[in-house]
Amino acid sequence: MVDNPIQELSTDEAWELLGKGAVGRLAVTVGGHPDIFPVNYYAGEGRILFRTAEGTKLSELVVNENVAFEVDSYDGDAGWSVVVKGTARILSRNDEIAAADETPLSPWIPTIKYNYVEIAAGNITGRRFQFGPEPERYPV
Repeated sequence: MVDNPIQELSTDEAWELLGKGAVGRLAVTVGGHPDIFPVNYYAGEGRILFRTAEGTKLSELVVNENVAFEVDSYDGDAGWSVVVKGTARILSRNDEIAAADETPLSPWIPTIKYNYVEIAAGNITGRRFQFGPEPERYPV
């Protein structure tokens, strides 16, 4: 049995793991209806960037800038999860777009994605998990 199967991560540890990830999940809410989208991303300098084409995701971000972003990973023995809550905005200034073009972010599928979206982290939390069998539910 594992003594402490859940470990809280520091902010620095959470950002380090975000930087190692490739695909995250963007959660948005518009009109009381949640939506979630997988996106490839870049994390660095205290922000998360992703690219997107016009469509539902972009429209919903314009209506409500408050988002959650989650990244995780696991293997047979352990895993981790990082959740960022913050605000999203579409980059519009030429200098911001030029700087974003310098990051290693590029679309995974062969479509044109003109829009960069930046998530400014308001809150970041993370946990590591050690997997193992469920303890005895009703010990005698």
